This record gives sequence, C-alpha cells and structure tokens, in this order.
Amino acid sequence: MSELITAELVDLDLSAATKDAAARSLAERMVAAHRVTDIDGFLADVAAREAQMPTGLDGGIGIPHCRSEHVNAPTLAFGRSAAGIDFGAADGPADLIFLIAAPAGADDDHLTILSGLARRLMAPEFTAALRAGTDPAAVAALIRGEEPVEEPDPEAEGTEPEAGPEPEAVEAAGSVPFRIVAVTSCPTGIAHTYMAAESLAAAGRAEGVEVTVETQGSGGFKKLDPAVIAAADAVIWAHDVEVREKARFRGKPLVDVGVKAGINRPAELIAEARRKAERGEIAAVSEADGGKDSGDGEAGRSGTDHAHFGVRLRTYLMSGVSYMVPFVAAGGLLIALSFAIGGYEIASAKSVADHFVWGEADSWAALLNQIGSAAFAFLVPVLAGYIAYGMADRPALVPGFVGGSIALTVNAGFLGGLVAGLLAGAVVMAIQRVPVHATLRGIMPVLVIPLIASAVVGILMFIVVGKPIASLQNALTDWLNGLSGSNAVILGVVLGLMMCFDMGGPLNKVAYAFAVGGLADPTDGSLKVMAAVMAAGMVPPLAMALATTVRKKLFTKTERENGRAAWVLGASFITEGAIPFAAADPLRVIPSVMAGGAVTGALSMAFGATLRAPHGGVFVVPLIGEPFLYLLAIAAGTLVATALVVLLKGARRAAPDAAGEAGATGSDDSRVTVAA
Repeated sequence: MSELITAELVDLDLSAATKDAAARSLAERMVAAHRVTDIDGFLADVAAREAQMPTGLDGGIGIPHCRSEHVNAPTLAFGRSAAGIDFGAADGPADLIFLIAAPAGADDDHLTILSGLARRLMAPEFTAALRAGTDPAAVAALIRGEEPVEEPDPEAEGTEPEAGPEPEAVEAAGSVPFRIVAVTSCPTGIAHTYMAAESLAAAGRAEGVEVTVETQGSGGFKKLDPAVIAAADAVIWAHDVEVREKARFRGKPLVDVGVKAGINRPAELIAEARRKAERGEIAAVSEADGGKDSGDGEAGRSGTDHAHFGVRLRTYLMSGVSYMVPFVAAGGLLIALSFAIGGYEIASAKSVADHFVWGEADSWAALLNQIGSAAFAFLVPVLAGYIAYGMADRPALVPGFVGGSIALTVNAGFLGGLVAGLLAGAVVMAIQRVPVHATLRGIMPVLVIPLIASAVVGILMFIVVGKPIASLQNALTDWLNGLSGSNAVILGVVLGLMMCFDMGGPLNKVAYAFAVGGLADPTDGSLKVMAAVMAAGMVPPLAMALATTVRKKLFTKTERENGRAAWVLGASFITEGAIPFAAADPLRVIPSVMAGGAVTGALSMAFGATLRAPHGGVFVVPLIGEPFLYLLAIAAGTLVATALVVLLKGARRAAPDAAGEAGATGSDDSRVTVAA
C-alpha cells in the first residue's frame, strides 16, 4: 500500500491566494506523484463538493476533499499558508490546508486512515505541531501518525489543564452521568463525519457527559448497540445526509443540526440536549421522518433550523416541487402521447370506463389522456402536501393534501397550493410548540395534529384566503393570455435566465414549477411559458456539447467525454448535463449559457411557440406549436452560448501564464504527460 502522504505532497510555503488556486497547487503535487490522472477533472469534482458545503473549519483549517474517478490511490496533500486562505469558516481564513483525494471505489482500510486524520485535526496539540514543523518529511510523518505529538506542558505555561469531572468522581458521588448518543454524517463521508464525531466526544469529556457516536461515513457503518441507545438521555444528529434507520432513536429528546455545527459548537449542542431532556421534549421520529423535533419545532433536517428564513422557505418550496415533478412527468407525457395519437380534441372524449374499443386508436388515445389527467389532478395536492411535509414532517401531510385539494375546489390553482402548503406547515409547527401531557404524545402525530390542522387549514382555505387567491390566479391567467410583443419577450428572457443560472437548482426549479403550474389549467399563455422554459433549459448542455466539438483544445479529456453525453442530455431537456462544465469554470460557463438561454426564451415567446408536455425535449416536437421556429430558437440560443464560452475560454488561454492560467485549460500534450 502506497503511503497516504509523502514529503513531495507537503508545501510549507503555500503561496496561493484563493481556495481554487490552493486546490490546484496541491493537486499539481498529486499529479507529479502519479496519484491523480486528470487534474482538471479532479478539480471539477473538488469544486462540486465545495459547492455542496464550504469545507473551512474553525481553528484555521481547510479540508477540500472529494471522491473522484481521476484518483488512482487515496492521497493527502498538505499546504501551510502564511497569509491564510478563505475556505468559508466563520472565524476567518485557514492556514492549514488538507486536500484529500479518494478514488471512487476506495476500500475501507484507506478510508479508515483518512477518518483517523480527520479525528486528529480536532486535537490542538496536533495542529500546533503542524504549524511549528519546518521539515516536509517530518510533517508528512507527523500526519501519517509515525511521529509522536508532544503534549503541552501545563506547568511550563503556568496554568492548570482544563478538565471535566472524572467518571470515577461522578460515580463516587452516587450519580449517573448524562448520556448522549449521536450520529454524524456528511455527503462525502470522508472528513466532516469523523471530525464532528471527535468534536462531540471531546466536548462530552470536558462537560462530564458520556457521548457515544455512530459515524455513518464511508469508513463503515457500525450501528450503536440498542442497549446504549435505550440508556441514552438524549440524541444528537449532526448530519447533511439522511440518518439511516432513524426509528432506533424514537422516544428521545433530539437535537438535529448540520454536520458543521457538530464540529464548531459541540458544547452548545450538548447543552441544548440537556435542556430538552430536562423539559421532557420527546421527538416524534419514525423511519420515514426527517427527524424534526415535535416538541418545539426548532430542530430541522440537515441543519436548516438555524438557517435564514429565506433559505428555509426555499427548502420548503423545493420539497414540494421535487415530489410534484414525477406526477408532472408521468401525467404530462401520457397526455402528450394521447394528443400525438388522437389529436387535441381527444381531451373531450367520453370516459373510457364506459366507452372503450380495443381496436380503435382513438379509444387508446382517450385512455392515455384520462390516465395522464388523473395523474395531473394530484399536482396541486402533492405540491401542498409536501411543502407542509418539508416544514413539519409527516403530521403535516394530511392538512397539506387537504388544503391543496380545497385549492382546486375553489379554483385557486397552483398559487392556492403553494399557500395551502405553507399554511398547513405553519399550523402544524404551531401545534407542535404546545406542551402536552406525556400520555398524549404518542397520539399527537397520528391523530391530534392531523385532525386539528386539517380543520384549521380547511376553514382558512374555504372562508378566508381561497377566494382572494383564486382571483389572483385568474388575473395571472388573463395576463398570460394577453401577453404579446415586448411583454412576452421580456418574460421569455427572465425565464431563460432562471433556467440557466443554476441548471437544476432552486431558480431553475422555480421557473419550471411556474410553467408546470399553468398546465394544470392550460391556456394559450401558459402553453407559451411551458415552451419557453423547456427550450431555454435545453441550451446549456447543447451549448457545451457543441463547444467541446468545435474547439476541443479548450477542454480537458474528461470535459470532451462529458460533451458527447451532453448532446443527448440537452436534447432530452436535462439541464443538469452542463453542471460539470459550470463547476470547473463557473465564471465563463454560467454567464455564457445564461445569455443563450435568454435568447432562446425571448425567441420562443416572440414566435408564439406552445407546448402541452412538461418534458421530453426534442422528442415531443410534434406536439409543439410552431415547431420549426421553436427549433430555430433553441439553435440560436445554443450558438450564442457556444460562441461566448469559446470566446471567454480562448481569451483565458491566450492570457499570460503568470497566474497559472495555462494549466487551467491545458493542452492535449500536457494531458498526455499527466496520464503517463
């Protein structure tokens, strides 16, 4: 087994000024050591991981890391920066930078080594030794664990060491220590998972609290002993991915936060767990739940409890949209297929339950149309139900679905569903804040909360907010139907920009949800919006596919391979096909595709193209109004985006090499050298 880190992978005078430059500088050492085969592909994976969550930690530590198919052996490179580099930590720049590279199929032994390093980073004496080291070989040995770390001498400092109560002293006093079980996990499962575990355990020792941690990371998943969980007084989840087998922790006070909170403020989490246990706040946790605390409503999935209101609202709305999309895709494509077989008039056919002839194409068209319409009838209730679920978990599903159904009854439509979901979630969260006797806690989530919340939401939707929202929905429909000329073009530009800015992210989903909402009660205006949204969403992957074809030398081997796949992804309206390119070079790719998307959206609206299917890309062209002009709009936007990205990347390549820009794009010859 090759060594995880050697002297050649240590840079004690890292001169980079940004985190991207630091990652590239350390990655170049990995390439020279034949640990990384494609530096640009690897850095794209590092950037994608960094986009999920900043990797800076309090105490001056940055740990960019990822799994990548461009890594052939688990590797660690270390850099020490005198000026400090911003990795997003709350307390400022990092001076100790660890770039961790793990192969896509890394084995447990290697990952155990990496997790051990992550735990050691929580020890002040270890980081102090790294800051004091002067020999790269000695620092590499220290990181590998071959050199002992000297403990600080309290007498030399003139202070007594800080320590919490010894377990023996606690037992002698005749009391049992407060017991906490914790789960830590992060998306990659290499570093943050184990650092949070060590941080919680260390804080527990300092506070005289017995903390037992289950790490659900890549280094293995060993479940806590059921007896340990049963004896625990409280539970802490510090996670950014779903906790596995949550039902094991049912009936305990729960603190539910993101993994970085477990690293940066473990003492606060332990104190909060104590307070909840003292107040008797029992979390309603089931295997399907996200782990929200039913006691006070403050705990949230993946740490969203402490997020800004705007971030939480977006999370709630995206929860509803994500569950709605499968209904949109299945129902919409079935309806589109029925139109292709039987024409648009098939929508007014009699019920196939009473009139169906096996040998008639129109009967099959009517059957598909009515199945698709049945799926579409769930759009608003599902949207409302899962917005509420995102806010308050399973107890909010019933009032959310009820509110969404009422929105359809009072003709409040898509907007009514949004409001109903938010109302249902808010009502359930309010009820969860009310203290109840222990005997009622078991029936609260399954009976009391759904009953009361459904009644409240129903009254509000029928009597108070339903009619005003219906009026607003009708006004929006009339406005869409009346769009013409410059107004339609401006809307197309805005929708195109939104579809291409984050390529499958929140803005993209908002634009798509707006378009799909109009299909629930289609009008000429809403069909134009749907067409513009899908056309603009096809541009980013198509543009990157074309750019990698016409100017291959501007892209890495990996990007050229991704470009071939992007043709199919773009043609299928899968905007996410451009994400690898945007992650590797966001400042050039994102503005380029946004410009192309804006052109396509504007032209689609100007041409009056319409679309009744919510998905399908070029495969539903026969169902598009003005199909040739529609394809022309897509082609125009693709050409604009391609020209811009080629121009910007070409300008960077032609720039002086002083800032290392030539290495960012590379050339065919340099990549052959790296691969060798």
